[in-house]
Amino acid sequence: MDPIKPENRRVVNVRDADYTQFMSGNEPDGEILQLGRDKPLGEGFYIYRMAPGMTTQAHKHKGAEEFYIIEGDLTDNDGTEYRAGDLVWLADGTEHCSTTKNGCLIVVYTHALEEPVSA
Repeated sequence: MDPIKPENRRVVNVRDADYTQFMSGNEPDGEILQLGRDKPLGEGFYIYRMAPGMTTQAHKHKGAEEFYIIEGDLTDNDGTEYRAGDLVWLADGTEHCSTTKNGCLIVVYTHALEEPVSA
């Protein structure tokens, strides 16, 4: 078996990587670390980071969203609280926004880009 070519592998540590500011419409909405280059930023598999006290923009999912809370806390607009270790699935068409008291780091998989909605 041949070694993996450098252009076919990307490795970063989520703790000290350079994240990209994510925009929801025209508004900043957290930071993303996305290694794959075959999908737009915020679609597919990525790490999402929220600063303490941040609230996401209200959005609607086109396709399911799946996420795992690596560290921190997250609360959805309906009051549902998630904590480190929680694995969450939200159905296609779900509308929500989330807030964090202490900040969080989340592994996310989305099937399609979300679209902004009025809160």
